Amino acid sequence: MSENPALAAGRGSRAAGTTAAQTRTMLWILLTVYIFNFLDRQIVNILAEPIKADLGLSDTELGLLAGPAFAVFYALLGIPIARHADKEGTNRVRLIALALAIWSAMTAVCGLAQNFVQLLFARIGVGVGEAGCTPAAHSLITDSVPAEKRSSAIAFYGLGIPIGSLFGLILGGVVNDLYNWRVALMLVGAPGLLLALIVLFFMREPRHHRVAEVAKTAPVPLPAGAALREIFGSRAFVYILIAASVTAFLGYGKALWTISFFIRSHGLSTTEAGLSMAVVLGLAGIFGTWLGGKVADRFGTADKKHILTLPAYGMAAAAPVLFLGYHMQDWRVAVALLVVPTILNAAYYGPAYACVQGLVRPQARAVAASIMLFGQNLIGLGFGPFLFGVLSDALAPAYGEESVRYVLYGAAWLGLIPAFFFWRASLRLGRELKSG
Repeated sequence: MSENPALAAGRGSRAAGTTAAQTRTMLWILLTVYIFNFLDRQIVNILAEPIKADLGLSDTELGLLAGPAFAVFYALLGIPIARHADKEGTNRVRLIALALAIWSAMTAVCGLAQNFVQLLFARIGVGVGEAGCTPAAHSLITDSVPAEKRSSAIAFYGLGIPIGSLFGLILGGVVNDLYNWRVALMLVGAPGLLLALIVLFFMREPRHHRVAEVAKTAPVPLPAGAALREIFGSRAFVYILIAASVTAFLGYGKALWTISFFIRSHGLSTTEAGLSMAVVLGLAGIFGTWLGGKVADRFGTADKKHILTLPAYGMAAAAPVLFLGYHMQDWRVAVALLVVPTILNAAYYGPAYACVQGLVRPQARAVAASIMLFGQNLIGLGFGPFLFGVLSDALAPAYGEESVRYVLYGAAWLGLIPAFFFWRASLRLGRELKSG
């Protein structure tokens, strides 16, 4: 039985100014925050069809709500907020707590919307809040965890993506069928306000607990231009950025429209689709995210290029299996075929973001993570669901309710693009990764 990443990461972190127990507490709380992050962000996917019917939306408007309405503001605000998080005097714990409170409140407000415009502005508010979370969280983890355990620790945090998606699919589908989509949104938004208080009272900012000797030798802040030059001066970073952005474009697009595909093409209810996709997006994604971090730490120690081996070859292998899954007429066979590709496509998170943290100096780590998130959210979340919806509307005259199936056919094969760029990045890690 492998060791819990939170327990393993807790050892060896005292140099960052925190005890092992504080580091474990931090990792578990950050995981919980990220679960709520994705629960609040992705619950719209399972509620898409009832929202569409209630508010009379087109597929294009639905894609706009799920994508650009959230992603544009998330991406644009992420970099300046991350720049603030990189400053030595910034309390990243308070920053995360404030962000959590904002996006949780705005998720609940989404449930009060009476038309497209109101829901659009509420989703923008969710994006504004969530922009303050992950760059600061990655920076906290990197400051608190030894380099040799970094992939596993960041992957542990990244488990919030599949776990949050799983809860969103199940809770959203069940609550919608029992009550309606408005109750579902208000139900998942409210608890985040309590969690924000837990963050404030139970997490510690490592920067404010360093011993005097360490504080005196704190790194000099990098000017914005110098930080950007260092980040984009890394060829490996650029390749990872491209790969992660395309991965997000396909992942967010498939997350929304695969659910609609099962409802439209296979006749499932929202509860049935939510439970079925929870197996794929939830349990398989959890295992894949965990596996990616463990494999990267295990084999990347001997040869740094192997940190990205599983994402590169895994995504290439996933493409044909995804195509077969979307082609099947029996929904049970389709769900079963989507399990392995979901595992392989989820394995990139820990290795990719750990590499990003290791390719730059500490003064630029949050900004580097925010640029990754900028690409993933502006390109991925911003355009994935939206363009999938546009294509679905364009194909509808020819294919009717089956238009989404044909959009997903193309998405399956586009997974070869991030596989190629992860492979190219892996070849440069030996030269570009910094120690510590």
